[in-house]
Amino acid sequence: MYNRTPINNYIRAREVRVIDEAGKQLGVLPIEKALSLAREKNLDLIQVTGKVEPPVCKIADYGKYLYRQHKKEKTAKPKGGELKGIRLTFGISEHDMQIRAKQTEKFLKDGDVLKVEMRLRGREKALQNFAREKFAKFVELVNKLVFVKVERPMKKEFGGLTMIISKKESK
Repeated sequence: MYNRTPINNYIRAREVRVIDEAGKQLGVLPIEKALSLAREKNLDLIQVTGKVEPPVCKIADYGKYLYRQHKKEKTAKPKGGELKGIRLTFGISEHDMQIRAKQTEKFLKDGDVLKVEMRLRGREKALQNFAREKFAKFVELVNKLVFVKVERPMKKEFGGLTMIISKKESK
């Protein structure tokens, strides 16, 4: 669903707290007075937040406001980073493991959190110790490239083994 910011006549409050284009607070005004102030300056009255009573509105150019909001959303990155996934196979070769370790390094340096998983099928489930050794070897390879912090230790799940790792912050 598209979240549209109420502007001008679409603001449903009787009184609003107004901030002018310079960022100066003008106080709580009736909606008609706030709209007339905005029209005098050939700008829009934009409802910045409706979570408080009365809602906070800003006098500004709506196009510029939308552009800034879009830019802010685009540059904002989640604190923990994105959850990426690396999948290992039971019979993975040494070279393939090194390639996956380099890819993991790139993800971790970008600040992402990584879910490393190894699917076990059929008879592979009976050889879990071998799979755990491969897992440990992979983590060791990654640790040579980037110091990792284990967010969730290796865990046996329905389809195989999983582990969540992130980059250890250097101090």
